[in-house]
Amino acid sequence: MEILIALWDALPLVVQIVLQIVAIMGPVLILVAYYTYAERKIIGHMQVRMGPNRVGFFGFRLMGLGQPIADAVKLMFKEIIIPSGANKFLFLSAPVLAIATALAAWAVFPFDAGLVLADINAGLLYILALTSLGVYGVIIAGWASNSKYALLGAMRSAAQIVAYEIAMGFALVGVLIASGSLDLGAIVEAQSGGLIHWFWLPLLPLFLIYFISGVAETNRAPFDVAEGESEIVAGFHVEYSGMTFAVFFMAEYANMILIAALTALMFLGGWLSPFQGTALESWFAWVPGIIWLLAKTFFFMFCFLWFRATFPRYRYDQIMRLGWKVFIPITIVWIVVVALMKVYEAPIWFS
Repeated sequence: MEILIALWDALPLVVQIVLQIVAIMGPVLILVAYYTYAERKIIGHMQVRMGPNRVGFFGFRLMGLGQPIADAVKLMFKEIIIPSGANKFLFLSAPVLAIATALAAWAVFPFDAGLVLADINAGLLYILALTSLGVYGVIIAGWASNSKYALLGAMRSAAQIVAYEIAMGFALVGVLIASGSLDLGAIVEAQSGGLIHWFWLPLLPLFLIYFISGVAETNRAPFDVAEGESEIVAGFHVEYSGMTFAVFFMAEYANMILIAALTALMFLGGWLSPFQGTALESWFAWVPGIIWLLAKTFFFMFCFLWFRATFPRYRYDQIMRLGWKVFIPITIVWIVVVALMKVYEAPIWFS
């Protein structure tokens, strides 16, 4: 171990940063690929069918574990068709912008105490700034395609994203007030003490609104009106094909993973053990913090798939009413309640 540490310290700073980025992005991209496989298998079992079970290698063939690899290879060889009247630069820039914001957010995400690429004291502000840029990829894609169908889908999707992003922002303001810090690591440490000290309890309305808004912002069922094929063909990316479409697809799943991880971090104690401060704490002291974080993240990732298999698609007016007339007023009221509790030092919530 000492030899490895010495070798690491001997590397130039730029090389260290690149290796750290690869160590984060590699697993995230692999998880994105196999999240699509998990979605088809889980929803398949919920609907009493098999899901992918033909593509694979050796003993894994019947499990279909090679399906994401087959999908990636197929999309790599498909032709990228650019409409003749499209703005080529913006047309190709839109999917890059969509996925870049989802991946760049991991730079400040703490996976454990001290285990973070860029430990900045305004990580929450950085997350808010980056996630708000994702809507531009949608708008640019719809406009640059020079298609009325794509533009209509982009406007509908952008209006939905903006509506729910405001609710998500207000929910995180509640987290900021409760923790008293913009530092993501400090937000997790503020939840120390066990399950009842996590922010899901005092911020329960904000917790639910944040996650549901995350489902809506990623255009996932039952909020997937951007892909209401019977109404607007395939939404803002109707003119995209090959890897340009695949990048939008990857951005959607990368955003789902990011929302699930942020929900676990902000409201469920991040890497903290649920048995902290109890008689069982010593029994689970051997479990690394990153394992707890991954377990919580995987639970919310499963909820994304569960929702898709359970709920029918909402009408567009229902989606907008929920975002503007229900979620935003509730978050504003609860921010005031949390602020009052913080000022008067309510012992149950902020002890």
